Amino acid sequence: MSAPPVKDPFPLTKLLAGSERLDRPFFARPAIEVARDCLGKILVHGNAAGRIVEVEAYLGEQDAAAHASHGRTERTKVLYGAPGHAYVYFIYGMHECLNFTAEKEDSPGTLLVRALEPLSGLRLMMTRRGPAARRVEDIASGPGKLTVAMGITRKHNASDLITGPLQVRRLFEEPEFEIAATPRVGIRRCADWPLRFLIAGSRFVSKG
Repeated sequence: MSAPPVKDPFPLTKLLAGSERLDRPFFARPAIEVARDCLGKILVHGNAAGRIVEVEAYLGEQDAAAHASHGRTERTKVLYGAPGHAYVYFIYGMHECLNFTAEKEDSPGTLLVRALEPLSGLRLMMTRRGPAARRVEDIASGPGKLTVAMGITRKHNASDLITGPLQVRRLFEEPEFEIAATPRVGIRRCADWPLRFLIAGSRFVSKG
């Protein structure tokens, strides 16, 4: 017997009609501002979409926990380009992580997208995640989980968020929410900086 259909909380056609894609100036601001303002925005890739519920800000070369702390390299050159691009990297030999570039050119501020609330394409997302995603809350509750669920890989590194296949959208009627701030997760340097931002009370955030 086949599994019962999974109902999308927000069908994609309705979501797209009720939102607009973010523009370059949105990302061309300090990384902390962009990170906080990305909460509640919608990440769309193909037929899958989710609300951003958790992010971390990284502050460039002066932030010892940031990839840019070692300066411009082949890996980090996208961070030094125009804001509003995807920075996708591989970590621990098993996870791909999605970041958005912020600030202005040559100022490598960025934010890591840590968790999504799945809205559209839930069956597709659960299929991609496999047995580990038995509950909706488990689909995208971590940076490595959400890239698998959304079909995002390193081939999307340097993709333009304004014109490319990854979209970040603002709902015309965005629900109100409170923002909580905590230290960032899984780092050793600058570990006490309160640069992890999440939608307070969301059951879709990572376990930290």
